[in-house]
Amino acid sequence: MALEPPQRLVTALGETAQDGDDWLDKLPVAAEKAVALRELTVERVHVPGGRSSLVLLVRRADDTPAVLKLVPPRSRPESERAALAHWNGLGAARLLDPECADGALLMERLHRDVSVRSLPEAKALLEATGTLRRLWVEPPAGHRFETVAERTGRQAEAMRTSAAADAEVAPLVDAALAARDELLAASPEPKLLHGTFRQSKVLAGDRLPWLAVGPDPVVGEPAFDLARLVRDRVEDLIASPSGASITRRRVKKLAESLEVEQERLRGWTLFRAVESGVRALRVGRPQDAELLLEFAGWL
Repeated sequence: MALEPPQRLVTALGETAQDGDDWLDKLPVAAEKAVALRELTVERVHVPGGRSSLVLLVRRADDTPAVLKLVPPRSRPESERAALAHWNGLGAARLLDPECADGALLMERLHRDVSVRSLPEAKALLEATGTLRRLWVEPPAGHRFETVAERTGRQAEAMRTSAAADAEVAPLVDAALAARDELLAASPEPKLLHGTFRQSKVLAGDRLPWLAVGPDPVVGEPAFDLARLVRDRVEDLIASPSGASITRRRVKKLAESLEVEQERLRGWTLFRAVESGVRALRVGRPQDAELLLEFAGWL
């Protein structure tokens, strides 16, 4: 089976595995094994695809369409599998091979070229928040998902290192870390969260109009999940002369619509924007970093 990983994936993995990673080299063989194990017929590689996985459009033995997703170990495919199995199609794409554990995921096929981001902004936010609300459920007993405190703790260490080397970002990093400390001191009841939710992660489906894909699941308070949605279309916000006021209104509206505390949403939005901006600087994406850090400054 001839397989050429999309350039977007190759570039992204190069950013996150600067010390070397042979997953891409082993990918053709891993894909062949996963396809054979599930008795699939490959139609094509989905292009441009995502930044953390390879997606193959396939057909099952009974000719029903599906997608096969291959994920590098550092992206925690078994965590994604566990979350999809727990949601069982409620708000998210349905997992079709719950018993397999080879780093590949077989899921129902959605319309991967149609996300809620294609809708007008107000409608997109409405559909996205409706999907997100369905995902916030009690985590399974004895779960092994990473917690918000654990994930942001790792991120905080990297942020401190970046701040020590770059005085310009230090004030924003200090503010983001202070917000994290305050938020973790008293946190609401934890839920299973998508972890990387945004408009482009909500795709059109046949079973339901909109379903989420690509979780990096984490257990914690819902405001953490909602925070990433606040900055969707950040390039449009930065280009607008009233971007700062639009952002503050969006925080208020999203907090009210999903019944989270506005100040907690603002704090997690600040932390996640600064973390993403500092990370973008670290991997050599200065334009993305500039947008994210300017956005964070409005909060």
